[in-house]
Amino acid sequence: MTPEQACGGVETSCYAVQESGYKDTLGLNNSYFGLIAFSILGVLALYQIREPKKRVKKLLAYGIIAGALFALYFFYLQFFVINAICKYCFVVDAGSILALGIMFFWKE
Repeated sequence: MTPEQACGGVETSCYAVQESGYKDTLGLNNSYFGLIAFSILGVLALYQIREPKKRVKKLLAYGIIAGALFALYFFYLQFFVINAICKYCFVVDAGSILALGIMFFWKE
């Protein structure tokens, strides 16, 4: 699927974000980084549910913190640099920040 199809056409703000100069990091599309990162976090979370370990819990926490920091950076880019909001990116980034909030306020 092309960015045009995924975003609903070339006239959308989503397309503007997806095709901006900030779409890549280290030569790889940011969506691929997200897919890899969320997959790793998902596997770690499932592992932690089955066999809780302190080390895995720390890895999950670091991953959530890193994801939330990237989300804040991507929000900054969308709101202040690109001046366009991708609704899909917004949901993913908001979810990352929400996960950070849940992590900090969760009581065991």
